[in-house]
Amino acid sequence: VEKVSSKEIRYCAAKQENYLVAAIDCGIKENIIRSLNARGCSVMVYPWNTSYEEIQKQNPDGVFLSNGPGNPKDVKPVLELVRKIRGNFPLFGICLGHQMIGLAYGAGTYKLKFGHRGGNHPVKNLKTGKIEITSQNHSYAVDYASLKNTDLEMTHINLLDHTVEGI
Repeated sequence: VEKVSSKEIRYCAAKQENYLVAAIDCGIKENIIRSLNARGCSVMVYPWNTSYEEIQKQNPDGVFLSNGPGNPKDVKPVLELVRKIRGNFPLFGICLGHQMIGLAYGAGTYKLKFGHRGGNHPVKNLKTGKIEITSQNHSYAVDYASLKNTDLEMTHINLLDHTVEGI
């Protein structure tokens, strides 16, 4: 993560800002920023090792944890940041970010035998019952059994292998 993260803070404005999102860059893809901008979210992109105090200065409407390479257990500065953020700002993440949220709340993660690669992964939204087709590229997953020891609940499930896709 250290090798792929931004080195400096940068601001990516939406044409019409409705929200400000603080994005923790663990290897963020530019299309994620464009997608948030298209939905009225200006994005302040922070390096992976940014302090809670730095995020707090901007008082964002939410904090996003990006995708990125590697084992989520190895990204200790981000895990510590999430522990400070939780309960203070809305928090969301994808891929590595999703896994780090799980870890910070006390869930476990594990390495997938083959990983999730490519498109067309059917994911069921357990709240709506709808099936969403997703594109994925990750090697780790949140351990479902470990959720029972947390305040988290599974909201999305991968229909191919029944792994946790949303919490």
